[in-house]
Amino acid sequence: CHFVANVDGAEINTVLRRCDPETTLIVIASKTFTTQETLMNARTARAWLQASLPDSPERAQHLVALTTAATKAVDFGVAPNQIFAFDEDIGGRYSLWSSIGLTIALQSGFETFEALLLGGHAMDQHFSEAPLPQNLPVILALMSVWYGNFLGAQSQAVIPYCERLSLFPAFLQQLDMESLGKSTTREGRSTDYQTGLITWGQTGTNGQHAFFQLLHQGTHLVPLDFIGFGEDSLSSEPAHRALRLNLAAQVTALAQGQSGANPHRDYAGNKPSSVIMLDALTPFNLGMLIALYEHKVFTCSAIWNINAFDQWGVELGKALANAFDRGDLDPPPATQALLDQVQLNQTKRDP
Repeated sequence: CHFVANVDGAEINTVLRRCDPETTLIVIASKTFTTQETLMNARTARAWLQASLPDSPERAQHLVALTTAATKAVDFGVAPNQIFAFDEDIGGRYSLWSSIGLTIALQSGFETFEALLLGGHAMDQHFSEAPLPQNLPVILALMSVWYGNFLGAQSQAVIPYCERLSLFPAFLQQLDMESLGKSTTREGRSTDYQTGLITWGQTGTNGQHAFFQLLHQGTHLVPLDFIGFGEDSLSSEPAHRALRLNLAAQVTALAQGQSGANPHRDYAGNKPSSVIMLDALTPFNLGMLIALYEHKVFTCSAIWNINAFDQWGVELGKALANAFDRGDLDPPPATQALLDQVQLNQTKRDP
């Protein structure tokens, strides 16, 4: 399986060069079937199919859509019986549990996807039933509120000590920042308090050699979530033991610090972190982990009285890009200079 999201044409063209059109199924995942990036890539893939299989009566069978907009998908050329619908109330960043998860099932198998769903359901039940003092999403949310609103933290880092979770911080980046990056309450009033924190991270131990210097000795307060696993069947025991020891060492160094005769080697300590330990990285446990952070985000939104399920902040940039493309809006001078430079470079490339 290959996954393409960016509107940068180099991405999809690189992928299509690796594919055999006769054995390729193109899955278009778009809630509204209007997202510019998705549709541009879909058109590229459709044109590739048409050019590669010009006379094939089965060409339409190579297209599948996951969407709430069945009519638009049919207009695009997807057969009605190859459209997988889901509820319009489901937001994109919360949609992997729906038919959008077909891509997960195709990549990893339906049993794996079902186990992922069961893990998410288990965390759903925990969130709805566990008393507040033992409710993990509530505890994580309260810590984020405490760090941001009372201790002045501006960002939070997520460090999975598992290379297979290398994209998990980026996943949480969208989940957290697109949901909680709001300055307007549900009633339409401006907030007079800080809301979502900047979310970032990398896997350990790689992050230790990239930005842990700032975490230990810098001037910014950055609370961390460490994610670890008791065992890893894909790793050797010495390597996985080294991972566990490094995780434990970082937690201890952040909390306790160290001082001595050389101030350059002083560690202030008292740096906040949480550790989420799971027995192994399984589909079930990953489902629980994803749902844990989803419910944490929702709890933060309830405390801050903001809507975690919209993302109006992304609309202006898209509208301006379309207006510049149509030429019906005069950009400010700096933007015009940028557009002129882009056009100049394009002219130089054209024969």
